[in-house]
Amino acid sequence: MLVRDWMTKDPVVVAPDTPVLEAIRLLKEKGFRRLPVMEGGRLVGLVTEKDVKGAMPSDAAPLRECEVKGLLAKLTVREVMARPVVTVEADAPLEKAALLMEERKIGGLPVMEGERLVGIITVTDVLRAFIEVLGLKLGGLRIAVDIPDVPGALAQMAQAVPPANIVSIATAAHLPGYQRLVMRVVGEDVEGVPKRLEAAGERVVDVRPG
Repeated sequence: MLVRDWMTKDPVVVAPDTPVLEAIRLLKEKGFRRLPVMEGGRLVGLVTEKDVKGAMPSDAAPLRECEVKGLLAKLTVREVMARPVVTVEADAPLEKAALLMEERKIGGLPVMEGERLVGIITVTDVLRAFIEVLGLKLGGLRIAVDIPDVPGALAQMAQAVPPANIVSIATAAHLPGYQRLVMRVVGEDVEGVPKRLEAAGERVVDVRPG
């Protein structure tokens, strides 16, 4: 899975001289949380819902409504945007984007092809991919199995699954001498999979409907 497969293409952008009030309007109307800031065809910043809220006068400030509007009317995106911007390449693996967002504690990344902005990838997009990859909408059974952390253990475990079919499998934990795998099985006789695994000597630790 690549970032380009899950990103939002052709995102709405603003210029550095865009009034903050206009950025607020766009964020509300479009339901976005962030807007890339472009100048001369180059990405120069990112303005987020948090940046905009931070620019608003505090409730403690003794300002009349007209004064607040006057201050905001003069404020531009350039004065509140975040820079430099953390970005990710369109052809990067999706997990790289997920790792960047987790490490930097941010909710979204502009997606680049060289110097060209081509999209936005967000935590929500990563969650959509996670749901798709794990087959969470396919039903069946979710089974957690601890298998020995040795070559060939996964292939041996998989032989006990048919006639049901494995639609997803992931490593949930690394344990001393074992790996905990979570798999989703669908198809014929899924109810019999846990017993077949145990009969094959596998350690089944959790079974629940999909």
